[in-house]
Amino acid sequence: MTSKENSLNWFEISVSDINRAKGFYENIFGVKMETQNMMGMEMASFPYEPGTGKASGALVQSSMHQPSGDGVKLYLNGNPDLSAVLSKVETAGGKVLMPKTNISDDIGFMAFFTDTEGNTIGLHSQH
Repeated sequence: MTSKENSLNWFEISVSDINRAKGFYENIFGVKMETQNMMGMEMASFPYEPGTGKASGALVQSSMHQPSGDGVKLYLNGNPDLSAVLSKVETAGGKVLMPKTNISDDIGFMAFFTDTEGNTIGLHSQH
């Protein structure tokens, strides 16, 4: 890995109910997630454009994927303003753990929420 490469290539958010989790993330981000079964894992992929080098990931349900609020922290893109995403979290079945918080003028804002599966997820936006 070099400073010119993404430090994150792919992420997987562990879920115990793929349909419930897919509905939650589609609701709060206003996106459509494609589902597939790969190597015995049920997956719902976040939107991405192949070949761009941009990192993406998926919700994954399998015996190797156990949701947890204490696992790795990842920050999903809440641009242009994470308030829009955060405002949908609780009505979609999640819980806001940390409201929109200013990190700094240069870095932007962050927040944490718990999804319907019990995972703690971060959000980041410039505004």
